[in-house]
Amino acid sequence: MTIAVTRNTPGRFDGFLASSMQEIAPGVYVAPVMKKSVRERVWRVMMEWSELLPADAGVVLFWRNPDAPSKLSIRLLGWPKKDFVEHEGLWLTHRDLTEAHDTEELLKQAEVEEQPIGEEDPTVLPTGSAEGLL
Repeated sequence: MTIAVTRNTPGRFDGFLASSMQEIAPGVYVAPVMKKSVRERVWRVMMEWSELLPADAGVVLFWRNPDAPSKLSIRLLGWPKKDFVEHEGLWLTHRDLTEAHDTEELLKQAEVEEQPIGEEDPTVLPTGSAEGLL
């Protein structure tokens, strides 16, 4: 499955994506089966048009890839202004703190010492009970 999500893109992006994918919600396009060559062509066209994107616009394209972190390959054009970072086989999003973040509260939270989890904790499974969950 290939999915594209657009935000504030010029009409040509949405029209082009709608010509090769199904629009299931405003700005959300899916193709249950899309060959790699088609996906690459779609991406090349959007890259060629990238200079038309306003500062708050962009496209996120992702598809299943068993060899990629989180088993997803991701391509970004313009927005979102976040970095995707691979960590222990998963994609994580990272962005710098802004004035909107309460950095003092975050620093306080980082200093809090967590209590070790004891066997009486109701969220801890008794030894050997996890076998039935697999």
